[in-house]
Amino acid sequence: MLDSLRSIIQEVGAAATLSEALKVAVARVRADTGADVCSIYLGDEERSELVLLATEGLKSEAVGSVRLSWEQGLVGLVAQRAEPLNLGDAPSHPRYLYFPETGEEQYHAFLGVPVIHHRRVLGVLVIQQHALEPYSEDIVTLLLTIAAQLAGVLSHADVDSALKAVDETSAEGERLYRGQPGAPGVAVGTAVVMRPPADIGSVPERSSDRPDLELKRFDKAVQLARVEIGEMMERLSESMPSADRALFDAYLMMLDSGSFIGAARSIISDESQWAPGALSRVVRQHARAFEAMDDPYLRERAEDVRDLGRRILGHLEQQRPKRRSFPKETVLIGEEISASMLAEVPPERLAGVVTIRGSRTSHTAILARALGIPAVMGAEEMSLGRLDDGRIIADGYSGRVYIEPGREVLREYRRLQKEEAELTGDLLGLREQPCESTDGVAVPLHANTGLLSDIGPSLNSGAEGVGLYRTEFPFMIRESFPGEASQADIYRQVLEAFAPRPVTMRTLDVGGDKALPYFPIVEDNPFLGWRGIRITLDHPEIFIGQIRAMLKADAGLGNLQLLLPMISSLDEVEESQALIRRACMELEEEGMACLMPRVGAMIEVPSAVFQARELAQRMDFLSIGSNDLTQYLLAVDRNNARVADLYDALHPAVLRAVYHVVEAGRAEGKPVSVCGEMAGDPAAAILLLGMGIDSLSMSASSLLRIKWVIRSFSQKAAAELLEEALSLENSTQVRMMLNGALEEAGLGGLVRAGR
Repeated sequence: MLDSLRSIIQEVGAAATLSEALKVAVARVRADTGADVCSIYLGDEERSELVLLATEGLKSEAVGSVRLSWEQGLVGLVAQRAEPLNLGDAPSHPRYLYFPETGEEQYHAFLGVPVIHHRRVLGVLVIQQHALEPYSEDIVTLLLTIAAQLAGVLSHADVDSALKAVDETSAEGERLYRGQPGAPGVAVGTAVVMRPPADIGSVPERSSDRPDLELKRFDKAVQLARVEIGEMMERLSESMPSADRALFDAYLMMLDSGSFIGAARSIISDESQWAPGALSRVVRQHARAFEAMDDPYLRERAEDVRDLGRRILGHLEQQRPKRRSFPKETVLIGEEISASMLAEVPPERLAGVVTIRGSRTSHTAILARALGIPAVMGAEEMSLGRLDDGRIIADGYSGRVYIEPGREVLREYRRLQKEEAELTGDLLGLREQPCESTDGVAVPLHANTGLLSDIGPSLNSGAEGVGLYRTEFPFMIRESFPGEASQADIYRQVLEAFAPRPVTMRTLDVGGDKALPYFPIVEDNPFLGWRGIRITLDHPEIFIGQIRAMLKADAGLGNLQLLLPMISSLDEVEESQALIRRACMELEEEGMACLMPRVGAMIEVPSAVFQARELAQRMDFLSIGSNDLTQYLLAVDRNNARVADLYDALHPAVLRAVYHVVEAGRAEGKPVSVCGEMAGDPAAAILLLGMGIDSLSMSASSLLRIKWVIRSFSQKAAAELLEEALSLENSTQVRMMLNGALEEAGLGGLVRAGR
């Protein structure tokens, strides 16, 4: 049985197209099970249909023409129940549905098993025979095993060829794919497939007998890349938000970095390595360091490193990227879309983005949200083969992607686009309005930032302060720890820009899974390892140096607030506070008047939730880090595709934990804020208002949408919805209830296409 299974899967996997793979599968399964018929039906979730796409034993004309809903027939019953159905006399079953074009009236025995990938029923695998008896248990087991293996093949295969037969039965050939919502909005336009300019990962290492010439080649390529990036920045100077132009500043900083360019030059000169090989090694080392990090924002910088490496390699190989023309409404599609790929498109022509890989936490999604460009991420089943220049619709709310949409679908989405434009105009009118509920409860909205160039967009969006300033970036772009003076200069610029509004700076959150290039740490389980406050308390010289820099930057301003990351015990709080007091005393001894800032703790782990009241007694405020708290409470790595669907901040357990922390803060008279994706989720914002949260911190692109929500509900009504939400059993029920409330309030356009 195992040999048969391996043989079937190998043959299926070796097929050039999905259509061929399905033909191989039905032929082999029919032969190995001794069945008279083997057929595969694939599901079209949008139309709630199952379509016969391959068969051995039924009439060939039935392929592509036999369609049934999930409520019809025995095949529909298997898909509905997501479990096998084994019958000796199928025609006598009440759900039996006869299709004359199949010629299946002569078959009695029926065995159907679901093809399931990540809890989603992709289709149904069926065998049939003349005999009036059910299949044996061994055959049922074999078919289940084949279906499980086939699910993996189907989920990553080229579906275009298999859908061709289905397209021929449709006048317009519409195809639907599903991904994850990346950035809200609707894009209708022309598909443009983007591919990396050079493959940095496939460059071999090779020795050179003229390292001096290799150094000259390398330096010239770096200079050409610097010029190219400068041209991009100039082209984008007026159209792209400054927060996103900052990426190109970061590229230029890396081009001047000893840990990046300097490391490659050292490999060339010290090891007599040719330039492409040295570049490839350094890029891979830096990319791995970023990919090992827990913070999604920082993890996504790995692709930025690879993108920069590809551009330098392109110049080494004398492959200066060719300028290409882009249609009026360009929807970029690729395995991954880098920021520089986005920058190649004239802003007035960029309509949307679709990627095969990635999630809403990827840099592409973050960038798309900042730009106001609809995006769909992780449309894994979509092939890039036949998409160029085709008509495409990308729904950034539902994650749906339509290829060659029909007239009715196209007409409907054009209507929704018009409503979207009207909604955006309405939101801009809220920028100067106060963020308070209909019964007068104020909820200040703050911005999350990490780069100096985030300042402008945050202020322009009406942010009332900074709820989370990530201090890691200055540490990550250097080849050694930054000095106190350079840190103070960066912090001063942020504090001055927002003064007198509060700026909450999180102390260095690295270690374990966020290793610095010059301070590497390798651990078996970095999520639970040496990180955050643990590492800075073990290295007080790092912690005190950063605190001194922050206090110096705050001189004469007084709007600094400190935030301690990953607090898991009261001892960590007390040690941190002692070091902060010590830093302040040192500065006073040096003649500087030191104002002790307000100090808060991040609530990100379960232990902090259950000691929230004790923490509130010792801190000036609490800040709930919703991303990590959700991840730790649900034991879900949201960047793991196998379990990402389980990650939801509206899970009842997460809601109860957040509510517990808010009540603990209220009992001690200390304010509680929420930062992260939960704060920027319109549905979650209702519940947070109902809980009595004191402030919310989110990306600048979400501020106006959340302000609209807060201004549309009374705290009393939100509290009633909170009570109902806490009585529900799962996040799906909670989200459906809240989306319904948004619709009733006239805010449905925040969670779906249209107004």
